[in-house]
Order: sequence, then structure tokens, then C-alpha cells
Amino acid sequence: MAQGVAWMARKLGVPVTTVVPDTASMSKLAAVERLGGRIVRVSRDEWWSAMEAGRLEGVDGYFVHPVRDDAVMAGNGTIGLELVEDLDHFDAVLIPWGGGGLTTGIASAVKALRPNTNVYVCEPETGAPVTAAIGNRGVPMNVEHTPSFIDGAGAGALLPEMWEHARSLVTDAFSISLADAAAGVRLLVERARIVGEGAAGLPVAAALAGRAGGGRVVCIVSGGNIDSARLADILRGRVPS
Repeated sequence: MAQGVAWMARKLGVPVTTVVPDTASMSKLAAVERLGGRIVRVSRDEWWSAMEAGRLEGVDGYFVHPVRDDAVMAGNGTIGLELVEDLDHFDAVLIPWGGGGLTTGIASAVKALRPNTNVYVCEPETGAPVTAAIGNRGVPMNVEHTPSFIDGAGAGALLPEMWEHARSLVTDAFSISLADAAAGVRLLVERARIVGEGAAGLPVAAALAGRAGGGRVVCIVSGGNIDSARLADILRGRVPS
């Protein structure tokens, strides 16, 4: 998301500032800076407050929300359209949940065209608010969140409007251990030669465990921005911090 905005800003010749939590991977930040973006690092709590408010005190300009912006969700929806165009049949889609924009976009497109498809949310067990909400009869609740190498998914709470968008589209949610997510990342590299970040390992781990059933399952590999040291740890069979 941040890289896409930075790329477009460079093309248009306008400045861009990206607000990131201090847990964001350095590879993501370096990619934004290579495109000419300015990075503002804040604490995880400050970043979440900016997500809720749609602005950050002291930073001027138009705020492109990475989750609840309608155009961003529509862009995510094109992934769902591509799935339907490219695959004549699939039973389930597994999607990492960061803030809900990716899930909402993809699920809206898929469910509109193939309503019998199951959509599953995948979250790290270190911060799984969708899993908690489903277990609480659909009512959102705050959960404990511990930062980990999975910096593109997991949170301590849901953005209420995003849950309202997604709750009717989501079949269920799966909480994934860090060890299983790391194993998913490792499998992507070793079997498919795809470098995925921590969040990308979540759907793979869920699919490998058979949690989406035995039919044809699609895993959304949501990004490849992982620091080389963390990737090296994973390839050695370790679970990075």
C-alpha cells in the first residue's frame, strides 16, 4: 500500500509522507524511501490512533487511509475479480487480516460472483480480533496484541466500520501460531520460490493444516516485504522475533 502511494506520488510529482508503526520492517521502509517517500515512525498506539482518526497531528495533506478508503478497497477487489477470471472453480479463499480492507475488497468481489465460496480470515495468535469477535457472537472486543515478525497482520482491536463491512462476507477466522506462519513462509520459498512476508505465511499455514477444508483453496500471499535477517532465521527453521 505505502509503496503504491509513493510510486504514484512520484509519478505525479507531489510529496508523500508515510506514517508507520515502529514495528514496521526496514525492508518496507527502504522501499518507500527509494520511491521518494518520507517516513514518519510513531509508536504502535499512535499509529493505531491515526488509523482510527484518519489523520496524524502535525502531518498535513490528504490522508490516504490504507484500510477504509473506498478506492483502496475497490482496488483490492480487483484481486477477487482476477481469481474468478483465472480459476474456473475454487471452494475457499484465505486472506490475512491487517485492518480489513484487503478482506473486504476481495470478499466483496468473490461473493458477488461466486456466492457459495467460503472466505476465511487468517490472523496471528499474537493479535486476533476477528477470531475473538466471531467467538463473541460477532461483537468486537479488544484483545491482547504482541508485535512480532508478522507486521502486516494482527491487531488489538477492529476498526468498527471495517468489521461491519466484512462480517457478512467472512465464513470464519483462524488464529495461527508464529511457528506455523514461519513454516508457511519457508514453504513458499523452498517449494514455490516466492519470498513472502510474515502475513503471507498465515493463509498458507491454515491451508496446510486443512482448516479451510479439502477442496480447492486459494491463499492470498499478501506481500514480500520481509527483512533479510528474519527471512534467514526462518529458512534455518527458527521463529524470528
